[in-house]
Amino acid sequence: MKRNHVPSEYYDPELYPSMKEQKNFEKNVFNKTHKADNEIAFLEGMTIVYKSSIDLFFYVVGSAQENELMLMSVLNCLFESLSQILRKNVERRCLLDNMEGVFLIVDEIIDGGVILESDPQQVLQKVNYKVDENPLSEQSVAQHITEKLALTTNVLQSAKEQIKWSILK
Repeated sequence: MKRNHVPSEYYDPELYPSMKEQKNFEKNVFNKTHKADNEIAFLEGMTIVYKSSIDLFFYVVGSAQENELMLMSVLNCLFESLSQILRKNVERRCLLDNMEGVFLIVDEIIDGGVILESDPQQVLQKVNYKVDENPLSEQSVAQHITEKLALTTNVLQSAKEQIKWSILK
């Protein structure tokens, strides 16, 4: 089976610090799971939940202490949200054609390794997806980016204020 890599997100830079280590880990995960019928695996001290669809494999990885049910709820939210924006056609070509939507969805579910949402309907509402419209208009992508930038600006402003007040004390 030919394995093509679709982007992944690592939230702990110390765990697999180099691209080579990340690719090696991904290769090991794929080799362990691509022929298995399970939904959960353990590898290198990590808990891995996964799901496949046609020519794609979706993985959510957490530490050995992570609750498998929580990881599975994140995986299911990701899969169901993608299924909606891809109009139930969850396969590699459609996914690659809609990568901006994939990134928006992942952004709404997880931020910096922290689970924000596990309800696909809430995720779709936040990315402004409408079933009867085209999947993710340019306006909804721009709106999402604007909201993320505003949030980042607010966090930076708050941090600046805290530093200013701590210096003045």
